[in-house]
Amino acid sequence: MANQHQQSVDITAFIDRNRVSPFQVTIVVLCFLIVAIDGFDTAAIGFIAPVIRSQWQLIPTQLAPVFGAGLAGLMAGALLIGPFADRFGRKRVLLICVLCFGIASAASAWSGSLNELIWLRFLTGLGLGGAMPNAITLTSEYCPSARRSFLVTTMFCGFTVGSALGGLVAAALIEHYGWRAVLLAGGVAPLLMLPLLAWLLPESVRYLAVTGRRRQQVVRILMRISAHEDLSGATFTATQTQTKHAGSTVGRLFRPDLLRGTLLLWLTFFMSLLVIYLLSSWLPTVLRNTGISLRTAALVTAMFQVGGTLGAIVLGWLMDRINPHRVLAVSYAAAGVFTAAIGSLTATPWLAGAAVFCAGFCVSGSQVGANALSAAFYPTDCRATGVS
Repeated sequence: MANQHQQSVDITAFIDRNRVSPFQVTIVVLCFLIVAIDGFDTAAIGFIAPVIRSQWQLIPTQLAPVFGAGLAGLMAGALLIGPFADRFGRKRVLLICVLCFGIASAASAWSGSLNELIWLRFLTGLGLGGAMPNAITLTSEYCPSARRSFLVTTMFCGFTVGSALGGLVAAALIEHYGWRAVLLAGGVAPLLMLPLLAWLLPESVRYLAVTGRRRQQVVRILMRISAHEDLSGATFTATQTQTKHAGSTVGRLFRPDLLRGTLLLWLTFFMSLLVIYLLSSWLPTVLRNTGISLRTAALVTAMFQVGGTLGAIVLGWLMDRINPHRVLAVSYAAAGVFTAAIGSLTATPWLAGAAVFCAGFCVSGSQVGANALSAAFYPTDCRATGVS
């Protein structure tokens, strides 16, 4: 127990030696809700694409810019916004991103043309791309090391849950209200949740310690994690942050001690997200072209995210107990087999659904695990940038 003579408190060690508190669970739940809406908005365009194609009389190649605009926004948001979170704080940037993608998604419901929808999907993606890594970073920085992989992957299951619900909700909304209602729902939900996030979500205590800001706020936060500690007169530090590094946060990712890990993580993320977004965007349209109903196509596609949710939980649990690199390597190898099998089984919906579920378990579950791995790999001073 700390006492009044203690000169320094290491934030990382403090979190590691205490049990996970209700306060930390609240952070995990709030970030779960953020990425759930993120997942819904990201997947929504894939579910409504067949209806837009029919209503606006488009050919498949005309849908590609709609999908591409959202993904370009995701990439730009993740790349550009991460460094701002390392400079100005996780919470502030996260709330701005939620506001951004909420407004843009709601506005896209009133798109009057294909070009207008493309631009609004880009803006939606910009907010989504910034929110996702910041939610991962904020959760990671409140998790003890021994349970970090499991808690981060559980939190990020919100993305796969939101994507899966996107299929079910889209099928119901399109049938009764049309495709615009899906985008409107994806915009209204984050805007309604924004006041709750502003009230309950704290700034990262590790970020506050690293930047030396608001000492009393650090004390209040740590007391909510462990009320029996005496922190009067203490100063605060965080492991891995004792040495200040010059240069931008992007440049820090390429320090000699981080370079190889950064390049391998980038390659893994690129290949993994390529498969995830290709399947999420195009699978409903491909299945619809085989003659099955829109509802069946949506349900089969939703199996990808259902499998991803289960995979994230199982793989996160394994990563805390076995070498996480080997867990992800085996899972990604299996993902290749199941993804290849989907193309041969589209004529039989239940078999296609089984293959999609298994592919989701492996590739989407592994992507969540890779997010947890990257959050643990990077130090606090460049973590939001690295996870982006």
